[in-house]
Amino acid sequence: MVPPKANEDVLIAEAHAKINLHLEVLGIRDDGFHELAMVMQSINLSDQLRMIKNEDNNITLKTNTNEISNGEDNLIIKAARLLRNKVGNTQLGVDIELVKNIPIGAGLAGGSADAAATLVGLNKLWNLNLEISELEKLSKEIGSDIPFCVSGGRQICFGRGEILERLNLDHFDLGLILVKDPSIQVSTPVAYKKYKEEFGNRYLENDRDFEIKRNIVRSINWSDQSLLDNRKEVQNDLQKVVCPMTPEVEKSLNILSRLPDSRLVSMSGSGPSCFALFENYNQANKVLKEHVNEFERAGLSAWACSMKSNGVQLRNEFT
Repeated sequence: MVPPKANEDVLIAEAHAKINLHLEVLGIRDDGFHELAMVMQSINLSDQLRMIKNEDNNITLKTNTNEISNGEDNLIIKAARLLRNKVGNTQLGVDIELVKNIPIGAGLAGGSADAAATLVGLNKLWNLNLEISELEKLSKEIGSDIPFCVSGGRQICFGRGEILERLNLDHFDLGLILVKDPSIQVSTPVAYKKYKEEFGNRYLENDRDFEIKRNIVRSINWSDQSLLDNRKEVQNDLQKVVCPMTPEVEKSLNILSRLPDSRLVSMSGSGPSCFALFENYNQANKVLKEHVNEFERAGLSAWACSMKSNGVQLRNEFT
């Protein structure tokens, strides 16, 4: 049997969420943004973007939720226009259909992942042949987490999050249970503002001190086994200020910490999503199924996830 022919005018891009295995706020940069030292990890919770090449030169977006805008302020539209401007061809058009699965305002970089998927997908759909490194560099213009979401995996991230150093790891076997109270969101700018108010007196003040901190993060063994064996808790500086502001985060962390076989518990990004790490996905999934009623009683959405060694994934839709 002859396989169906791929439709070269249609492409599916899978946009993976991320968690923070580490987040330190070091100080304020010269540009006014916070200098960060992070370790980010892609997970298999993902949005799907269906991209259909059009001939009318328009860039359009439809979504399966009314919680986000379909207009010019959406990062998907911004990313598509940025890419089109980069190559100087305003005749390129696309209709994008977004299936949103990553919760919004959750500290999981859902919007950034969608923008990354747009760049990678349209680079293929429009036959632009840009290197991944070029897409990462371009994406800095619209969001600090987008470069990581383009290539994904497990990486050390400095600056505002856009300076990437890939970790040389063989495999990513850990599983996790991820939870979020669907009734709340946390504003990232508010979280950083609150952190500065409470801990700004501890900020480092020059790049030499920043680099000392960066080297400490570089020196840590970020392999799966080391995470399980040597670290009692993943560090997230923002957790210190988000927990008191958001009781749902503390509730989530308490529930996760009581789960059997959970090894590390932390908030991701600026929250309110929280996660517990397990030795593998099967273990995480088993524990989730055994405690699903507990999560429901607490009003939490919950997912069992595996870790991904890559960022955006593309596939053709067959006609």
